Amino acid sequence: MRNSVMGSLLAASLAAAITALPSSQALAQASSPDQIVGVWEAENGNIKLEMFDAGGSYAARMIYGKLVVEADGKTFKKDTLNPDPALRGRSLEGIVFVTDLTWDERDRRWEGGNFYSGATGRTMSAQAELVGEKMEVRAYMGTPLLGQSIVFRRVP
Repeated sequence: MRNSVMGSLLAASLAAAITALPSSQALAQASSPDQIVGVWEAENGNIKLEMFDAGGSYAARMIYGKLVVEADGKTFKKDTLNPDPALRGRSLEGIVFVTDLTWDERDRRWEGGNFYSGATGRTMSAQAELVGEKMEVRAYMGTPLLGQSIVFRRVP
């Protein structure tokens, strides 16, 4: 009998703790798709991008990326790792590297996008969401759980 009461108390405590935790939806504050538009910089300063309305979806243009500039920190590298040989001679400066993000009203985030890494030549799936005053962009292969997020702050 005592184990039964203790088990019930533990279960009730866990249930209360779980329901008290804020969900990512509660933290996400985006109320309209255009809130993603603007210039953003990664918290570590390694990437600076401009998110823009691409007519039915949202995309991002590279302004700066530590991994895509030469040792001088200013000259952009060529897109030598691109799987399309015709694009290997282009500069990575200003490339549109996030494409096709669409607003999901129910989840209040942008989903279904693509993220092209000029540093690796790979294209991954992408999603983005606003959490407080920050934007989290998640790039992943297969499932979002196996991806990596970059946190950005808006640049005035």
